Amino acid sequence: MYKETLLMMPGPVPMPETVRNAMTKQAINHRSKEFGDCYADIVRTLKPVFGTENDMLVLSGSGTAGQEAAIGSFAKGKKIVSLVNGKFGERLGLISKLYGETTMIESEWGHALDLEALKQELENGAEVVTLVHNETSAAILNPAEEVGKLARKYDALFILDAITSIGGDTVKADAWGADVTIVGSQKCLAAPAGLAAVSVSQRAWDRLSENRPFYLDLKKAKKSADGSPMETPTTPAVPLFLALREACRLIEEEGLENRIARHHKMSGAVRAAGEAWGLSLVPQVDTLHKASNTVTGFFYPEGVEDAKIRGACKKMGIEFAGGQDRFKGKIFRIGNMGIIDTPEIIATVAAVQMCFKKAGYKLEGDGLSAAVDFLS
Repeated sequence: MYKETLLMMPGPVPMPETVRNAMTKQAINHRSKEFGDCYADIVRTLKPVFGTENDMLVLSGSGTAGQEAAIGSFAKGKKIVSLVNGKFGERLGLISKLYGETTMIESEWGHALDLEALKQELENGAEVVTLVHNETSAAILNPAEEVGKLARKYDALFILDAITSIGGDTVKADAWGADVTIVGSQKCLAAPAGLAAVSVSQRAWDRLSENRPFYLDLKKAKKSADGSPMETPTTPAVPLFLALREACRLIEEEGLENRIARHHKMSGAVRAAGEAWGLSLVPQVDTLHKASNTVTGFFYPEGVEDAKIRGACKKMGIEFAGGQDRFKGKIFRIGNMGIIDTPEIIATVAAVQMCFKKAGYKLEGDGLSAAVDFLS
């Protein structure tokens, strides 16, 4: 029997059948009204998911392309401060270093951001602030609203990476003062990998950088998108646009509030299982920093081998993520993005519990029962 692997990762994620089918359409002219209507429909449906009325542009490229487009178009040659408490905040900082005079304010991964240090940098003339909202490497949800308030107080542009929260958690780009906000298609939107959507405020357009990237120039993207029909400046990944439009339609059909509530419930069930197992959460939460609602990270107990747990689960057809970089071999991360619901959570929790037992590691309690109770 043919069996698909269940991806319980922080992206890519399982795609609905109608999203997959949307990519099988015969090729269409990317300068046609048909493509323009598709692009316009994506923009219409994504704006409330971002929480924005600002311009919305879709790029053929991953979330990292969206990051570089934002930095290259609006921060080149400027003083940038990048907040870092995980792998992807670090990546945004490294991109920033290629384009501007960048200070990286680094915290331990999964620990609180140093907002006092940010304030000091802003007082010293920082012009751009970058933040990863949902830092999946450490499964922590960072305080975008508070960072946005500080950036606006000191008249700095705020670039917000919401790649793994948009479509799965509350994002209020405009209310939080985010001038540029980014999402990746293969995360909570449950579309194929390969597209990034970026919202841009008028404040950002007013501070457009000179000598921007060629392919990732958001000014070019805006000029093409402002046409009738909507277009892209270079050839887009048309099948991915068609799939993203269908994924957006499904978000609209479910209702954004319902979708966010489902993500919160599924992550809550995973956390309940981890608590029963006696495992420690990766993030250090406080009044501003929360556990992610789209991926949950746990530290392995002493002596547990990552390969034995994740490898055994993968053989059972369920794949979730390990740790990156300094967390490699120390943590595991279970995603619940996109269309993940109760059956997938129960199957994953059961598989994890079984694999710990098969590997000879004793957990404190019954995580499966805890997850079932939470979901019930």
